[in-house]
Amino acid sequence: MIHIKEVAKQTKITVRTLRYYDQIGLLTATSKTEGGHRLYSDDDMKRLQQIQFLKGMGYRLQDIKDMLSDSTWSWSISLKSQLVYIIEEKERLNSIESSLNELINSIAVEGGDDHLAVQKLIQLSNQDKTRLRTFRENMFNDKELELWTKLPKMGGGDPDSLEWIALIGQIKRHMSDDPASLRVQNIIRRMLEKQMDEFKGEDEFIDKLWDLRKSPIQSEKLGLYPIEQEVLDFMERAYEIYISSVQNSPSQQGGVS
Repeated sequence: MIHIKEVAKQTKITVRTLRYYDQIGLLTATSKTEGGHRLYSDDDMKRLQQIQFLKGMGYRLQDIKDMLSDSTWSWSISLKSQLVYIIEEKERLNSIESSLNELINSIAVEGGDDHLAVQKLIQLSNQDKTRLRTFRENMFNDKELELWTKLPKMGGGDPDSLEWIALIGQIKRHMSDDPASLRVQNIIRRMLEKQMDEFKGEDEFIDKLWDLRKSPIQSEKLGLYPIEQEVLDFMERAYEIYISSVQNSPSQQGGVS
């Protein structure tokens, strides 16, 4: 027989939990010491292992009690039902994870303005997902729809999406600067480098997407994260300055650097 404290030590299950299992009839100790401490047999330990195994698969304690106590219990039906539940729960948690990433990233874009970030995400969440998908399919051909999947996502936790989000946030923080300033131009340069890495040779798609992004109505219909018009105008001015400076650089004109 094994003392309750030794069971707790071996299994990493607290004494309080073991007492609770006994209280609800899930695992009743075979014996007790003269002082009233629970003593567990080998069979009790095997049952405890089964409890922890089933608990690890997400079963509730009451379900585990029924499964281990009822000899007519259908393991096959129960396991299939539990698998469906786990799949649905996984989808729910993935959705929550995406929403949390969206909010964290939105706050970063808005420079810490959590109220504005929440309002924009509420606006996005209220949109009809089917209508958004239909609009995209009408606006883009099959190749462009494939390129669409490569765009950074507000709910994404991948390094590429996070860097794009950080770059947009930097642009918003430097709106009071001259778009020709070195700081702003460096941001634009990095944006174009990333664009080239992912969409090299797809200038037509990028130009089309930018034209849609600049239209508040079209941008909303596409389900894009709302960015203020003045921010987009600032980015466009900074981009034009950058392109002009590159085209007029000595290396582009055949000069010696």
